[in-house]
Amino acid sequence: MTNDRLTALLTTLCCAPGISGSEQSAAAAALAELRTFCPDAHLSHGNVTATFGNTAPDAPHILLDAHIDQVGMIVTSVTEDGFVTVGNVGGIDRRLLPAQRVRLYGTKVIDGVICCMPPHLTNGSEKPMQWEEVRIDTGYPAEELKALLHPGDAVTFCGKAFTLPGGKFAAPALDDRCGVAAILCAVEELYGEDIPNRVTVQFSVQEEIGEIGAKIGCYAANPDIALAVDVSFAGDGKLCESGIMGDGPMIGFSPSLYRYVTDQLFTTANENHIPWQHEVMHELTSTNADQFAICRAGVKTCTVSIPIENMHTPVEVVELSDILNTGKLLAAYVRRDALC
Repeated sequence: MTNDRLTALLTTLCCAPGISGSEQSAAAAALAELRTFCPDAHLSHGNVTATFGNTAPDAPHILLDAHIDQVGMIVTSVTEDGFVTVGNVGGIDRRLLPAQRVRLYGTKVIDGVICCMPPHLTNGSEKPMQWEEVRIDTGYPAEELKALLHPGDAVTFCGKAFTLPGGKFAAPALDDRCGVAAILCAVEELYGEDIPNRVTVQFSVQEEIGEIGAKIGCYAANPDIALAVDVSFAGDGKLCESGIMGDGPMIGFSPSLYRYVTDQLFTTANENHIPWQHEVMHELTSTNADQFAICRAGVKTCTVSIPIENMHTPVEVVELSDILNTGKLLAAYVRRDALC
C-alpha cells in the first residue's frame, strides 16, 4: 500500500464517528474497505469480521484484531438553561476539555463548544474541571434542543485529519483506526495468495470500556492464536513502556502473553527485514489481548502495537511507515508454517 493510499484510508476511517457502544458509522466504513478483499465480511454483534485462507479443519487459525471504537462522551442531560451535560466514555484527559469543539449525535448532528472561563477571570491555578462541571453550548434554546438531543446520545471531539512533514499523520480516533488500517494493509498484501493458515479478521467494538467486543468475537471465532493490533505510547525509547515513532511495530513482551508467539513474531520480523521494537509490559496489557488470553480454554496471544503521540486526544499522531511495517509483519506471520 502506498503512502497516499494509506493516508486516504486513514482519513476515511478516522473521520467516521464511533465512540464505544455507538460504532455504527466507523464499522460501516471499515466493513466497506474489508469487503474489497473479503466479500463475505459482515457485522456480528457490532464487530466487523471476515475469514479467509486455508479451509482445512486442521489448519492453524489466527485472529487478527483491532478495535474500531474511540473515546468520547455521552449526553447525560439538557439543562433548563439550554446547556448539555455529559459523562466520559473511555479514558479522557480532563485537562483538554475547555473550549473544545464537539459534535453531538442526536436526531440530527449538532455542533457545540465546551464552555470555559476566560483567562482574564482566573488566577492560573484552576484544576481541570470535573465531569459534573462540564457544559456544552450548542446555541439552541433549551426546548428546541431537548427535541433534538436526548440522554444517551453520543458526543465526539471534532478533530481534523491531516498530514505532517516526515511521513506523519494526525487525526482523532487513530487509537485504534490505525490498527484497523494495518490489518487492511496485511489483507491487501495477502489477497489472492495461498496461505497455510486460516485467518479471521476482526474489528471489534467497545474496547475502551472493557474489551467487550473482543471477548464476544474471540469466543465466536475460537482461534488458536490471536494478535491484538493496537497503539502504544511513543516516546524517546528510554522507558521500556514507550516506543520510537518510525522504528516499526512494537511486539509485546509480558507475563500475560504467550511467549512462543512473541518469539515467532520477532523471528518473523528479523527474517523479513522488518524493523521492530520491544514493548515490555509487566502485568496485563490493557488491550484486547487480555480477553483473548483467557477466552474459552485459552488462546495463544500477543500484541503488536503502533507508536502513537497524544493518545486519547483529538490530535493523535502516528507515522505512516509504522502502520505499513505493522501490516507487513502481520502478512509475513500469517504466511508462516507450523505456527502451533
